[in-house]
Amino acid sequence: MNSKNNAISSEAVFEIEPHVILARLQNPSDDKVVFEYPIDESYIQFHFCLKGSISFGFNEGQYSLSIQEDKSLLLYNPNQRLPVNLELSPVSSGVSAFISLKKLHELFSASTHYIDFLTEDNRDKKYYSEDQVSASMAVVLSQILNFNLHPSVEKIYLKAKIYELLGLFFNKPEAANIEQCPFLIDEDNVRKIKMAKEIAIQHMANPPSLKELADEVDLSLKKLKEGFKEIYGNTVYAYILNHKMEYARKLLEKGNKNVNEIGLTLGYSTASHFIAAFKKKFGTTPKKYLQSKSVG
Repeated sequence: MNSKNNAISSEAVFEIEPHVILARLQNPSDDKVVFEYPIDESYIQFHFCLKGSISFGFNEGQYSLSIQEDKSLLLYNPNQRLPVNLELSPVSSGVSAFISLKKLHELFSASTHYIDFLTEDNRDKKYYSEDQVSASMAVVLSQILNFNLHPSVEKIYLKAKIYELLGLFFNKPEAANIEQCPFLIDEDNVRKIKMAKEIAIQHMANPPSLKELADEVDLSLKKLKEGFKEIYGNTVYAYILNHKMEYARKLLEKGNKNVNEIGLTLGYSTASHFIAAFKKKFGTTPKKYLQSKSVG
């Protein structure tokens, strides 16, 4: 089949509100399909690949960027049109969102210093960013792709989901300017805190106590707690839990271990404890999460 004749329907596109557009991209077939959408240069483009791979073509097909599974692509160029031309590989799915710079400024009016391309110095510059789709974002993306609601409530549901997705996308404490915190100007302290993070991750199934961790990296307990929160936006144990849940998600998708085995791998004494932690984090059980992925 000629992929150019096999296009994603315009019914997959939702204008959530003025200057906020969402597209659900699903290709369950064995052929490539395309999605084209005429967007102007005032819009910032967010593309998320949840399954398979998606290729973004521009400059009339002269160049392309490939977005792999569990990856995202952000594009913004105020000086050049970037009409959307996406090619979905067989059995692929994703979500695209288009939001005007003006609208994004409204949403983050109190926090524009935190997002590089929203700062006054950068707002007229082109911006490009590839990133990993986090476990929390993957759950929201699956919900966007697989909801089954009455048409009368679709838009309000999708509006809530796209804002939730944006919040998670920009929740990158690691990317914040560390010089804003006087304590973290000390590069040696930053190095030690990053070392503490690596140690905590290596032993996530049976993490050391905070005192043991502080001693191992030669920091006071107070500096470890304060510095870790400044850099990673969370406590040490909350960070470990988030990492464990993301690792659990990957293990689930690989299918090599059952729920009980994954729980034991991550240090849970029973499967029920692991399931409860997973549900608390993502709002769904491991089984239901897998079912949503298979549908997507």
